[in-house]
Amino acid sequence: MGHHLVLQVIAKLLIPLILLFALYVQFHGDYGPGGGFQAGVIFASGFILYALIYGINNLRKVVPLGFLRILAALGLMLYIGTGIAGLLLGGNFLDYNVLASDPVAGQHLGILLIELGVGMTVSSVMLMMFYVFARP
Repeated sequence: MGHHLVLQVIAKLLIPLILLFALYVQFHGDYGPGGGFQAGVIFASGFILYALIYGINNLRKVVPLGFLRILAALGLMLYIGTGIAGLLLGGNFLDYNVLASDPVAGQHLGILLIELGVGMTVSSVMLMMFYVFARP
């Protein structure tokens, strides 16, 4: 795609902003609208834009499929691990109150960990689905 210079320049400007906005949505999800699912979709859309402009083969070099599989598994393990930590600390599954000495701090920590796990899993699964549909 060497002849689409304007698209490449605009993409180089937009992709970092898209990824930064995804991080904002991820970490603002504790206090307002947003969270892991929305951030994961936005994060994946930045990489999908990269693939549309620079080619799917370049994206496969930047983000290999093996890395996406590991990221999806780590996100799921973080989600389940947070729930099991609540059980081990004397609460219920996904009971965040027991994660810290102060219940409010435990709630914030639990939601942060859960939303991070969801964001990791959603973004990696979205990219894996894109890889399947956008075969070269």
